[in-house]
Amino acid sequence: MRTIEIFDTTLRDGEQSPGVNISTNEKVEIALQLEKLGVTRIEAGFAAASPGDQKSVAEVAKRVKNSTVVSLARAVKDDMDKAYEALRNAENASLHVFLATSPIHREFKLNMSKEQVLQRAVEAVTYAKKYFKEVQFSAEDAARTEIDFLKQVVEAVIKAGATTVNIPDTVGYMTPIEYGNIFRELKTVPGADLIRLSCHCHDDLGMAVANSLAAIEGGATQVEGTINGIGERAGNAALEEVALALETRKDYYQATTKMNLKEIARTSQLVSRLTGMIVPGNKAVVGANAFAHESGIHQDGVLKNVTTYEIIRPESVGFKSNKLVLGKHSGRHAFKEKLIELGYHLEQEEVNAAFAAFKVLCDKKKEITDDDILALVDTKMERGQEAFQLESVQLAYGNISVPTASVRLRRADGSICEEAACGNGSVDSIYKAIDRATGEEVTLTDYKILSVTHGKDALGEVYVRLQQGDLSVTGRGVSTDVLEASAIAYIRAVNKIQERRSESVPVAVN
Repeated sequence: MRTIEIFDTTLRDGEQSPGVNISTNEKVEIALQLEKLGVTRIEAGFAAASPGDQKSVAEVAKRVKNSTVVSLARAVKDDMDKAYEALRNAENASLHVFLATSPIHREFKLNMSKEQVLQRAVEAVTYAKKYFKEVQFSAEDAARTEIDFLKQVVEAVIKAGATTVNIPDTVGYMTPIEYGNIFRELKTVPGADLIRLSCHCHDDLGMAVANSLAAIEGGATQVEGTINGIGERAGNAALEEVALALETRKDYYQATTKMNLKEIARTSQLVSRLTGMIVPGNKAVVGANAFAHESGIHQDGVLKNVTTYEIIRPESVGFKSNKLVLGKHSGRHAFKEKLIELGYHLEQEEVNAAFAAFKVLCDKKKEITDDDILALVDTKMERGQEAFQLESVQLAYGNISVPTASVRLRRADGSICEEAACGNGSVDSIYKAIDRATGEEVTLTDYKILSVTHGKDALGEVYVRLQQGDLSVTGRGVSTDVLEASAIAYIRAVNKIQERRSESVPVAVN
């Protein structure tokens, strides 16, 4: 039975989702969880895109030990140099260099002939091999490239030293039969049997997972994608769906992965919280309704034999019921052990900060669940060097009076700013007061409130998306008071806007 390698690009292609901006600490935490999940290669970012991206790639490279850490680079020497600098401390490192090959990209984006593209591809791989033992070459928009020319490119980069060749369906245009046939053709290229053939599918027509599975049937030995299928436009192939399809239908695909399937739920939930991209209830494998049965006929069948309507057991992907395990009398050691059980890898200083917040929460809630702790710790991870932090929020509200909010913020230099404002409602007045205090002009484009757990004292989780010019960012706040959570989320989004203004926007590829 073949083993399919998994290339995760949640931290690179996934972060290209509109409004998603993951901090360095968050990227490290996701990367460590991906390592625990058993991902073969982790694309940590695009080192040349910005100083922040280069720093994030370098931090992930230092911390990850069992997976290969990858940085994306254009077929440009400066990009490859920066990727090498970011990855030089990695236990296992690889460069992912790309160049468009399709007629539409050659004519309108690159303004290059076939011969020039071929030459540039070979030069890029040759240069990369000076730094890296493992080099992956991606033919951007390969799926819309003439098959004879694509075979030329693949043969040339293999001869130049590429150890993996990726064939992206960059715009999600292919059908499964078409895409699978591309791999069947490429298997005939001299040397193709000595390297990895990788697939990278986008979901514009809803066929990313189907196309990835078709590529495996056609001979692909590596699948690229993201957790929860996040990514630019309609997203990428959802890796958890690919892995479960191979596991459940081993009889058909005769292929498997080395993923630890019981870590899927935890990984999905972590990525969802830190990106602010909510997993739909009907999402395959990890959605809240994936294992729910409401129909009486279905319920009766499952009670008699679960295999009547369940082909995947929830336990097999890591779902379990929440248990009351900690409370106000729990000590620091028990709390740290619970963090380890939940999959965190925190320094002692971070544990101390999370424990202090946990004790505060214990005074507000009677029952503390795993989900409460996850939300609490993930929120603490977001805290870095922030331009503004919420000190206090006060609200005057009545159904026959104008809502008025006053906020007190602490700047990074320790100084305090206070402002008040009226609005159309409680949240609107809070946000107008924050706008005055920070001096930022932003547009609120999305606002969501979620309940972390159940009960009247449940933690409320608020996600906001703010727009300022071409910048779009998300912010997240957690509190037993949804108005306080709303203020925290908004301030964190404002902080991200200030941070992003000083950085370049990553180049969208693949």
